[in-house]
Amino acid sequence: MLPAVEGRVRFHTRVAVNVLGMVERELDLGPEQAAAHAARLGGLGFASDAELAAAVRGGLDHPALVAALTEAVRDKLAVANPAYLDRE
Repeated sequence: MLPAVEGRVRFHTRVAVNVLGMVERELDLGPEQAAAHAARLGGLGFASDAELAAAVRGGLDHPALVAALTEAVRDKLAVANPAYLDRE
């Protein structure tokens, strides 16, 4: 379809293709990522992101914190733009 469109329509078509890819990856990866995230939170002693965020704002200093947050970001990138993970 991209070769048949130009300009603004081409741009919007590319955006739509990217969004559809993200939705597909979210459907494929989301449940497993959610379970892994819940396990990471539990490992730090928290039941929710809100609890973790409050603890971080309060000065949380836990040795596994950076690793847990790094994995959370990796999971988000695997959905939003997996090409960023390929650059490592």
